[in-house]
Order: sequence, then structure tokens, then C-alpha cells
Amino acid sequence: MRYSVLDLAPVPDGQDARTAIANSVALAKAAEGWGYHRYWLAEHHNMPGIASAATSVLIGHIADATRTMRIGAGGIMLPNHAPLAIAEQFGTLATIHPGRIDLGLGRAPGGDMAVARALRRGLEQDRFPEDVMELIHYLGDARPGAPVAAHPGQGTHVPVWILGSSLYGAQLAAHLGLPYAFASHFAPDALDQAVEIYRDRFEPSEHLERPYFMLAANVFAAETDAEGARLRSSMQQAFANLRTGKPGKLPAPVDDIEAVIGPDMTRMVNHALRVTATGSKTSVRAALSEMQARYAPDELILTGQIHDPGARQRSFQIAAEVLSDMAEAKAA
Repeated sequence: MRYSVLDLAPVPDGQDARTAIANSVALAKAAEGWGYHRYWLAEHHNMPGIASAATSVLIGHIADATRTMRIGAGGIMLPNHAPLAIAEQFGTLATIHPGRIDLGLGRAPGGDMAVARALRRGLEQDRFPEDVMELIHYLGDARPGAPVAAHPGQGTHVPVWILGSSLYGAQLAAHLGLPYAFASHFAPDALDQAVEIYRDRFEPSEHLERPYFMLAANVFAAETDAEGARLRSSMQQAFANLRTGKPGKLPAPVDDIEAVIGPDMTRMVNHALRVTATGSKTSVRAALSEMQARYAPDELILTGQIHDPGARQRSFQIAAEVLSDMAEAKAA
């Protein structure tokens, strides 16, 4: 099973976006050495705690700083963009970094209605399936007689993924024969049914012969369970702030999360973030082994918004050691 990184380029409280981007570059370089297969960045807007809004720009920056790891979007919120523009952006990235660029596509807006208006996003009926197909055509081989082509883009065949947190994306990915990534790291309620639908209804295509499922999980790994739980409290606070309409920079960790956000909010946040591995190497291995046994993902993509950049790097390093050990044990 491959393992990868999903990075939102978090901006910790007390730091700025420039530092956050430098932290992401440092993490990507380290992750490449630890055996991570991909490094994905996600599109979010109007959030002071996330520095990956201009996702394709940051992908290029990370790709420049790495050598072999695949770099991509997890994902681009396609309704915010014209398919041709995304084809040109990712076609350019693939031209500069051949064989290393991925394009994950989401249907969510990546922000609220004010963001949609600011992006000049059309609010007409949902055209996501048609836009996905249009984008794939732009990245494919030349089509004689086509009035518009993506230059760069045409012929690059950048791998396209469908992302989702509901049954819609699972059905679309299965119908189009595309790889599928589920956002179980923050919205796991439909996970079991979505995986079943995707695998049962998958139709082989020119892109993929058999279903390929990626599971997203949070990881907060440390030397002890107590320290892992403390690291996790930053993301718990950030999630609570987002749910209450007060997004901000990534808060510093606390020892007693209930004392900060209250018991009711803690229960809600923990329910949403339950696909998580937290604590020592032993605890993280137990949690990741359970996920692997239950869902048999083809790939696991790990995320974790941790306030201290050094602790974040160490968390991903521990997770890589655990997953490497698991792979060796399975092969033995």
C-alpha cells in the first residue's frame, strides 16, 4: 500500500503565509526521503489559516523543490474554474515536471457564497460531470477539428482523480473509470457506503483497469500518546472555529481541549475527525492497521494540521516508519 501526504499549508498562530509555505517545502523534501509517494495540496479560499489557495502555483513551487515524488491537487474545486484554464495550468506543470503531476477534482466550492461571488463563479446548475470530461479531453490527445485546444496541456494525459465526501463522487468516479479519493479525514459518515459503491460499480476505462481507492486519514504521531493528543488539539480547535464561523490561523495546542471548546463541541469535532491515528508509534500502528484491515485502500493519504513545524515533520516521519514496517511485515 502506497502512502502519501495531503497538505493544506497551515498557517500557525503567530506566523505568516510566507513561513507556512516554507514549512510545506521543508516537509515535502523530508517526506520524499521517507518514502511518501505523493504530496497533494488543497484549494481553500478566504481562510487565514490555509496558504494553499493558489493551488497550482504552490504545486509548481513544491515540485521545483522535490525530485521524484508525485505532486498534485487534492484537490482543485473545479466549479470555481473554467476547465480550459485548469488544463492549461496543469498541462504547464506536467510539461515542466513530466510524469510527476496529479490532478484531483472536487465539486465543493472551497469557500462560502461570498467567495463564490468573488471568484466570479457561475451559480447555474451543476455541470461537474461535463466539466470533468471537458478537462480530460483537453489533457488528452489532439482532436482533429476541435475549436479549442490546451497549449500546454494537450497530450500530457495528467492523471485525473475524483475526490468526494459523499456518494456522488463515488458514483461518478466509478462511472468514468477514474481513481477515487474519499475525504474521510473530516467527513467520514458516508465512507463505508461510498467505498462499496465505487468498487461495485466501477467500469474499466482507458484511464484505469480496476478501481483504485485512496483513504484520507489524520495523523498526530509523537513519542507518547499524551503528546500526540496535545498535537491533535490544534486541529480540533481549528475545526471548531470553522464550524462556528470563526476561521483563523492554526491555534497553539492545549492540554485540555474540552476546557477550550466545551464538551458538546468536542464530541462533534471528534466524530468528524474520527478517522485519525493519534499518539505513540504503537498507537498509530494500531489505528492505521485497523483502517487498512477495514477498507483495504490501495493508497493512504495522511494529513495533520500541527502547530509546530518540527512536530509536524516528526509526526509524518513516525507515520512513514509505521507504514514501512507494516509493509515489511505483510511481505514477510
